[in-house]
Amino acid sequence: MKQLWKLILAVSAAASLAACTSTPDNTAQVEDRNATSATTGANATGTQGTTTSGIGDGTGVQGSNLQGNANNAATNQAGYNPLKDSRSPLSRREIFYDLDSFVVKDEYKPLLEAHAAYLKGNRNARIKVEGNTDERGSREYNLALGQKRAESVKRVLMLLGVGEAQIDTVSFGEEKPRNPASNEAAYSENRRCDMVYAGE
Repeated sequence: MKQLWKLILAVSAAASLAACTSTPDNTAQVEDRNATSATTGANATGTQGTTTSGIGDGTGVQGSNLQGNANNAATNQAGYNPLKDSRSPLSRREIFYDLDSFVVKDEYKPLLEAHAAYLKGNRNARIKVEGNTDERGSREYNLALGQKRAESVKRVLMLLGVGEAQIDTVSFGEEKPRNPASNEAAYSENRRCDMVYAGE
């Protein structure tokens, strides 16, 4: 499974880089959201920093049992819905990002594997991945970044075997903040993707 995840990350990173090469020198300019200096596309999309607020640190998720729990819970008990069980990893629906990044961090590997296992075991289930950003930057920039974040989650789920028809993506940019404050702690909460199952 570790080798599969490395392959998924490598393919995802390659696809991300290929999507960003629109200028002859393969360096796309990204809007300067701190008003100090321009950042290149490689820095904006390819680097993974640390999460300053500790949000999305994977607390409470044990990778070794996630897929088994997701599949067993769905099939072992009549009427049981693992999507509504707060003890199930499927109850976690957020992926958090670094500033100006749409790279899915390794810490979300167990979570995405659990959702992929559920979706593969329930081919009629559909999920919508909603990309969000913090308030900094223009509306257009944030809508584009939110879409890239949603697509990055979709790409990982598909590499884990989920059918494309089961996944929809949408960007809300800065329009759906989880925390309306204007500080780094709030920004960290708002740089995210939410996963919403159809019918919820």
